[in-house]
Amino acid sequence: MLQTTTHVQDIALNERRAAAYRSALAHSRRVQRLRVLLPVTAAVISAAFIGVSFVRAYLPENLTIQSATIEDGKIVMESPAMAGRNAKGISYSLTATRALQDVAKPDMIELENVKAAVPLNADVIARVVASAGLFDRSADRLNMTHPFTVNLSNGISAEFQSAFIDVPQSMMESNTPVRITTDKASIVAQSMKMSDKGHTITFAGQVQVNLAGAALRNQGKPSPAP
Repeated sequence: MLQTTTHVQDIALNERRAAAYRSALAHSRRVQRLRVLLPVTAAVISAAFIGVSFVRAYLPENLTIQSATIEDGKIVMESPAMAGRNAKGISYSLTATRALQDVAKPDMIELENVKAAVPLNADVIARVVASAGLFDRSADRLNMTHPFTVNLSNGISAEFQSAFIDVPQSMMESNTPVRITTDKASIVAQSMKMSDKGHTITFAGQVQVNLAGAALRNQGKPSPAP
């Protein structure tokens, strides 16, 4: 009887150890996935903030426009566009089918069918395509009410249904589905919030992470000697 009881206890102990091992292994895999995905997410969000900085700096003073009329209390600028080089000599551009500026609220600027190419650094260009957006220059806030995409020249892409960007608070929030992909990984979530200058990123609502095996294997390899 004693042997039977001891045997049962050993089995239970082994099962607990196996469960703990599986839990630790799953945690390790999640950490590895995050190590791959978080820099990707940070890069996309950096693109969004840099894009807002360009809009804040140049709209509407430095735009070239095809024509301008006043409709329903708004200045309607047809085919607005701007292009130039930043302080490091890297080209940027922004075009839209229309830009609308409220006469009573001149800091409120509506953009329709926006296409922009914004440099993140000397090597990476972010291309943004958005159907519509509302920018408040006085508060440095951009409300993207329609779907938009961000594609980086290094292969990272992101799809948003909507988003709210608050530059002074270093905050970006989307309460609609978000998808971020690379050739090695992807993450899909029902919502996303970034705060603390990009140090805190929260995905929520049926978060799904897919990661190629090669990316996980590379995480386990030691860094090359300098």
